[in-house]
Amino acid sequence: MPMQDIKESDWKVFKRVREAALERFCGRVLDEIARINLDNTKNKHERYAAIYRLVHERHKEINSIFDYLRRSTAVQQLCSFRLNDLVTEQELREFSPGLVKLVEDIHEVYTRPMEVVDDDQEEDKETPPRADRD
Repeated sequence: MPMQDIKESDWKVFKRVREAALERFCGRVLDEIARINLDNTKNKHERYAAIYRLVHERHKEINSIFDYLRRSTAVQQLCSFRLNDLVTEQELREFSPGLVKLVEDIHEVYTRPMEVVDDDQEEDKETPPRADRD
């Protein structure tokens, strides 16, 4: 995705929305930690190890989504927020219409179902069965 600076008005909204998205992300992680900690089917060491692994994984995610706070990376981050359900529709609509359209277009590309075409089935439909095939 090409890096482009966003307008000053969008940048001001972005900084506020970014903080809300970060709070949502961290809240989800803390909820996951609580669920692991409440799992009495595992002993304390197993729960500790699971929490450790989770925090390590989520740390990588938080870095990829939230690092590099710059106007030139704001569009990319906003798209990441959208793809990870970290921004509400109401928050998204606070941005300029052009930026909202760009984010929605990118979101649609990344989330649209992929059409799988089976070349063998297409061939079978077009080619009459041979006598040596059953």
